Amino acid sequence: MRSFIGRRPLSPQRFPIQFDPWYGILSSALFLRPSSSYVEVNSEEIRVRMGWAFRACFPRAAVALAAETHGRPLSRGVHGFAGRWLVNGSGQGILTIDLTPTQRGYVMGFPVRLRQLMVSVAEPATLAAALRGST
Repeated sequence: MRSFIGRRPLSPQRFPIQFDPWYGILSSALFLRPSSSYVEVNSEEIRVRMGWAFRACFPRAAVALAAETHGRPLSRGVHGFAGRWLVNGSGQGILTIDLTPTQRGYVMGFPVRLRQLMVSVAEPATLAAALRGST
């Protein structure tokens, strides 16, 4: 039985990763479809997936901070170094998620350290609220 002391149970919520129209076409040609790219939040864990290119699953308790990023990255796709990863299909709607302790993610099946994750979603404020459990 799951315990929800101090908060109500959270139904799973799925937030699609936002894709620019041109990048959605390009990435689909590489079998990296917008339909298989999302952030899923439930009462215990967060799952992030961008098709075959990126996946991560970590406990909600590991989310130290979730904040909108107002910069607009030029690149699209999955990029990272030293535990900081950008998973996006758009330069808009970037939410930065800081993780403590460092978590594990997978890029093309290879394990990577994940201490900060930036994802593009249509409603970053709504995702941030879901990560805080205040939806």
